[in-house]
Amino acid sequence: MEKRRLILVFSTTIIIIALGVFFFYEFVLKGDVNTNGTGVVQSELFVSKIEGLSKEFIKGVDISSIISLEKSGVKFFDEKGKEQDIFKTLSKAGVNYVRIRIWNDPFDANGNGYGGGNNDLDTAVLIGKRATKYGMKILVDFHYSDFWADPAKQQAPKAWEAMNTDEKGIALYEYTKECLKTLLEEGVDIGMVQIGNETTGNFCGENNWKNITSLFKEGSRAIREVSELNKKDILIAVHFTNPEKAENYERYAMILENFRVDYDVFASSYYSFWHGTLQNLTEVLTNIALNYNKKVMVAETSYAYTYENGDDFGNTISEDAVITKNYPITVQGQADAIRAVMAAVADVGDAGLGVFYWEPAWIPVPGETIEDRKSLWEQFGSGWASSYSTEYDPVDAGLYYGGSSWDNQGLFDFTGHPLPSLKVFDYVNTGAVAEIKVDAIDDVRIDIRKGDKIIFPDEVTALFNDGTEKNIVVNWNEEEVLTISNDVIGEYTVHGTAVHEKMEYEAICKVIVMEQNYVENYSFEEADLSMWNIVNMNDSTTELQIQDKISDANTGTKSLHFYSTKNVDFKVEQEIKNLTPGSYNFSIFLQGGDAGNPIMSIYAIADGVTYSAEAGVDGWANWMNPKIENINVESGTVVVGTAIKCDPKGWGTLDDFYLSPVEN
Repeated sequence: MEKRRLILVFSTTIIIIALGVFFFYEFVLKGDVNTNGTGVVQSELFVSKIEGLSKEFIKGVDISSIISLEKSGVKFFDEKGKEQDIFKTLSKAGVNYVRIRIWNDPFDANGNGYGGGNNDLDTAVLIGKRATKYGMKILVDFHYSDFWADPAKQQAPKAWEAMNTDEKGIALYEYTKECLKTLLEEGVDIGMVQIGNETTGNFCGENNWKNITSLFKEGSRAIREVSELNKKDILIAVHFTNPEKAENYERYAMILENFRVDYDVFASSYYSFWHGTLQNLTEVLTNIALNYNKKVMVAETSYAYTYENGDDFGNTISEDAVITKNYPITVQGQADAIRAVMAAVADVGDAGLGVFYWEPAWIPVPGETIEDRKSLWEQFGSGWASSYSTEYDPVDAGLYYGGSSWDNQGLFDFTGHPLPSLKVFDYVNTGAVAEIKVDAIDDVRIDIRKGDKIIFPDEVTALFNDGTEKNIVVNWNEEEVLTISNDVIGEYTVHGTAVHEKMEYEAICKVIVMEQNYVENYSFEEADLSMWNIVNMNDSTTELQIQDKISDANTGTKSLHFYSTKNVDFKVEQEIKNLTPGSYNFSIFLQGGDAGNPIMSIYAIADGVTYSAEAGVDGWANWMNPKIENINVESGTVVVGTAIKCDPKGWGTLDDFYLSPVEN
């Protein structure tokens, strides 16, 4: 008996030791649990824990292009470099939801796909089944179009184009119901259905809210019936974008309520490089949740981890792109951006459902040259659009079809290996820490007037991966410095070498040599606006303020924004004194659109004489540059400005007011 007891004790001890070794290897050495006694994970990243995050919080991805990518030969791997089903990789990284777009018929008459994943119902079934297999719920994103639907494009499917609104409503109802029935019969775990994609005033070929909401209601009716029939609690979402325009979101929610649209979730896109501050996002979503008793979420977000281009097709975020870069373009910066959006939605409270990252797997298809990749984009639809899309969307996709503009915003590298930032979905529950190191060097920009001396800084700001900053010494390339002439207007780039703890890092300085300019705060970058006289005639223009949005600015990040639900009618001017008598030129930059019956001009008033030139707007980011030449200023004082009038719904921005001497 004693011998048996000893054997049992010995065997138990061996088992315990073996289990201990196994768990030590699996979790401690592999870094899957904390190793510092604080609950925080040792990692390659710093990720602050989001306190109070519920287990149900959506940590989702939209990988709608995945089937076409795999058909094109793209492979995905686990952390150890072993090929693995991407859905398993996502699930292990903390992703719990997958969003899938569905187009009605993204093919031409010969069966050639339009691209963008060729996302029809059959493709959605394939994606949905694989996601369900690994325990992830599905958000079905109906575009109710045959190709991309966004604020600029909301085209009805080919089969519905000739239908009136009532007929279209019947077709939409039946289509929605049949698609959901098929998905459920295939075992897809549908948790939410989205009626339309970024429907900011247009939807399925309709452009007035009475018709739009009537179609929304038909979609809702179909979803509720399917939910009841299958005894599933499927949430209904509507989706908008541009949360930086808070008044629009309030208006959308009010319209939906007034027309009694049945829905559960008010979803927003949020890209930090386009859509304003996180504080504003939280406030806008909180107002919707409180005032309209709705759940809220971010249906799309993303951020770049590199400036490199993996497929030679232009990227949305590049070194030349006009975007707001709130985080370094690094893997750490990408993780910070994702974590920040999740925290902003979580800050709404219980109504904040979660966040979806858009197309984290849209990486380059194989090929030595762009011509090799083009054949795959065309054959399998793995680029954003194929040439076959011309018949449906000749203005956009038909002209600019090609590869992925998103490859540098993936959560996988260009060869399909997961980036450390993928695990942010998991780390927000625990927090993560890493070895502190320099993550990026902040770019330097020097703006000077022609003839002024250029003074390069001795130090640049090093951005560390833990979020801290420190100025470090930099040496600029002397040969590049000598190529700059402060008498020649233009933009110059100078590279430098910054040093921290014997490690060298590349620094970049942009030098902008501008013409001499006597307008104070000419680009509205400074907070002090006392030099400007901004007059809103009869308070007619409903939006007239300085906007901090780089994509709407000609230079810098700020500009004077206008929009109005009534007539646009305002002027902005500045009096400039103590000028040397002589001749001057005056100009501004402006862009905008939807300006019916425009009366726009720039003007200068000097010595009792008024000079003027016609101005106008011709589309977003199409900067017009009206100029008045040879303004005679003998008294040393001149008033320069612009007057803008147009019909309701006109919008635009003004930037970069220049008053410069005429060179002899």
